Amino acid sequence: MDNLIVRNWMTADPVTVTPKTTLPDAHDLMKRRRIRRLPVMEGDKLVGIVTLGDVREASPSDATTLSIYEMNYLLSRLTVEKIMSKNVLTITPTTPIREAAGMMLLHKVSGLPVMENDRLVGIITESDIFRVVVKNL
Repeated sequence: MDNLIVRNWMTADPVTVTPKTTLPDAHDLMKRRRIRRLPVMEGDKLVGIVTLGDVREASPSDATTLSIYEMNYLLSRLTVEKIMSKNVLTITPTTPIREAAGMMLLHKVSGLPVMENDRLVGIITESDIFRVVVKNL
């Protein structure tokens, strides 16, 4: 498996958002595209990553005393930049799959943006790693 590299298993040109994307918009995008993480881009620069877990955690609990209108108003004003992880681990397209999997395990993350020459070119996730294992057993 060491000769397998990220480029061959990553999702190229991942769906991204900006720091000013609202939480409801990010959540809707994740649901529509069936994805669980979004790199956050400011122009061509990767500035963070937001996951479905981050979005769910920032959403109000069912035990809230706020009305539905108050909740919707507050959520519509909350942006991705407030909840995103800013110190994002990244890898390159030529990184061996084994190393990518090891980084995910070590740092307890489920996906890594793939950068080439300071440009986001893809994302590799735990699902991609599972695909590698299944196809190469």
